[in-house]
Order: sequence, then C-alpha cells, then structure tokens
Amino acid sequence: QVQLVESGGGLVQAGGSLRLSCAASKSIITMGWYRQSPGKARELVATITSGGITNYADSVKGRFSISGDNAKNTVYLQMNSLKPEDTAVYYCNWRSQLRGDYWGRGTQVTVSS
Repeated sequence: QVQLVESGGGLVQAGGSLRLSCAASKSIITMGWYRQSPGKARELVATITSGGITNYADSVKGRFSISGDNAKNTVYLQMNSLKPEDTAVYYCNWRSQLRGDYWGRGTQVTVSS
C-alpha cells in the first residue's frame, strides 16, 4: 500500500495562484496530479518522475509547474494564472510498474470569475 497525503487547494479568484502538495509513503517513481470536474472524466494535469522528467496537459502548459522532492517523497503543483475552467477536484497519483496506481482522496480547487 502507498499512502498519499494531499494539501493545498481552496477558493481563488481568476488570475490567482494556488499550490498543491502531495506526500507519499513510498519513494517517488512517477507521481502527478489529475483532475475531475462534474460530468467529466478524470484527466491528466501533470506528472513527474524521480529523475525530474515532467509531462503537462496542453491546457496547463505555461501556467502550472510540477516539482518533486525525492528526499521527502513529495510533489508540488504550482498553479498560476488560474481560470474558472481549472475548477475541479485534483487527485494525487503515485505510480510504478511493479505496484501499479495509487490515488489520494482529492482536494477541491475552485476558481471564481
């Protein structure tokens, strides 16, 4: 089992910033953030590997930045220039080929216009 503890999120006005954190009970292999809005499928936001390779959804490129602290098994998602369409529940994900996928409980991000 891999436990994930998420923090951050909340309510912010459009154009504002938020930072999400996710601490894992196991070393980072690949971690990242996904989000889900009502009536929509869960979608990739950004991922990062232990080697620092990142991947972003086109919709967040240039606005969001993912980083990782391997010593703390923690990843961060800095979200800038937030838009109302970024409103969603954001889920932390931990992944390895050996152990599979683990998910956090989710944290709500609401961007008001």
